[in-house]
Amino acid sequence: MFTHRCGDGLAIFAPAKLNLFLEVLARRADGYHEIETLMAPVSLYDHLTFRPRADVRLTLTCRLAPYLTQPGQAALPVGPDNLVLRALERLRERAGHAAGADVTLSKSIPWEAGLAGGSSNAAAALLLANEGWQLGWSRERLVQVAAELGSDIPFFFGHGAAICRGRGEQIESVAGLAGLHAVIVKPPVGLSTAAVYKSCRPAEEPRRATELVSTLRAGNWAGTARSLFNRLQAPAEQLCDAVSQLKSRFAQLNCVAHQMSGSGTSYFGLFRSAAQARRAASLLRSLAAWQVFQVECIV
Repeated sequence: MFTHRCGDGLAIFAPAKLNLFLEVLARRADGYHEIETLMAPVSLYDHLTFRPRADVRLTLTCRLAPYLTQPGQAALPVGPDNLVLRALERLRERAGHAAGADVTLSKSIPWEAGLAGGSSNAAAALLLANEGWQLGWSRERLVQVAAELGSDIPFFFGHGAAICRGRGEQIESVAGLAGLHAVIVKPPVGLSTAAVYKSCRPAEEPRRATELVSTLRAGNWAGTARSLFNRLQAPAEQLCDAVSQLKSRFAQLNCVAHQMSGSGTSYFGLFRSAAQARRAASLLRSLAAWQVFQVECIV
């Protein structure tokens, strides 16, 4: 992510992500889970603008894409619990900097979806505030603050795909992957990340992301189909019928492979070309009142 000038302030596009691989290794003493995941940002973005204030007040205005206001959609937290405001509060606390800002969040990424829109927004807010408040912090220093706020947030300070370990904060960039076209479907219902993890038993014989990385680098679609994996999908299917329904629907499409992203409920398929993805997205839109996105993985 990179900031750019926008009138008298700054702006940034914050991408969603897909988990191409997710293994749950163990439960940690701090309540988090030890994981190994291969994540890739995708071309579905929220947009944030940041304007410094002369006082110390922090304001957040949210504008939702029309499809995010459908019946059944959980309310977006816009108060102190919103990750954007939490990130700004934490940064100025760590910096000892008395400053305020007006932030506008134009939201296109569904929440409670396993797409990490909130985490991406938090990383974007830290980058905007660092420049807008003229702190001059390095990205490495900002990542330390990000890790205090959430497991997925540090990932968004990188560029492209990465294997993330620990609780998600240990990041290894991955280059050389084949171009990936995907279709993401978000059903009207969401899932609690905590509830899905609570229902998941850590792997006794864990799988590793390296096999998937090798197949993607080689453009080996058969290998990719075998290696795409998400340990959280089985418990999510038990908790939410919509995930099972999407699994069945994607199995009927001409996709390379398909699975749930993160803790759900978003489900995605990988396609060999943009044209195939476009046709699949059109068909899926005609079948149900789902949110359907045709995207490219930014690898």
